[in-house]
Amino acid sequence: MLCRTEFTVIALIGMILLIGIVKKNGIMMIDFALDAERREGKPPREAIYQACLLRFRPIMMTTMAALFSGIPLAFDTSVGSELRRPLGIAMVGGLIFSQALTLYTTPVIYLAFSRLAARFRKRAVQPAAPVSEPVGAK
Repeated sequence: MLCRTEFTVIALIGMILLIGIVKKNGIMMIDFALDAERREGKPPREAIYQACLLRFRPIMMTTMAALFSGIPLAFDTSVGSELRRPLGIAMVGGLIFSQALTLYTTPVIYLAFSRLAARFRKRAVQPAAPVSEPVGAK
């Protein structure tokens, strides 16, 4: 109840909108980083850094468009605004929070998974220890 507004079905629709936008932003960064790793042979750290730099503008453009469209809804006080206001509050507050979280956590998670994948690849490549025959098996 930060904004003295109840969580309604309309606010839930706003949360679903946020999930879609955040998911799209993460996919844009990860897809670009994977492509840079595969085609250009870049290491994961450089690939995700390049993806963050090149995809920052499109991510911010879609986020700001959604954020600015929610501002009139969040601050509306006209007749019937009690239905639309929770959607605007969920959009504005959620986009500010989720955008910051997405821009910081997506590269961290990408690098963690790339390290984990490299560790599993090393285990799969290492040859197994030779098995010696038991004494008196012949």
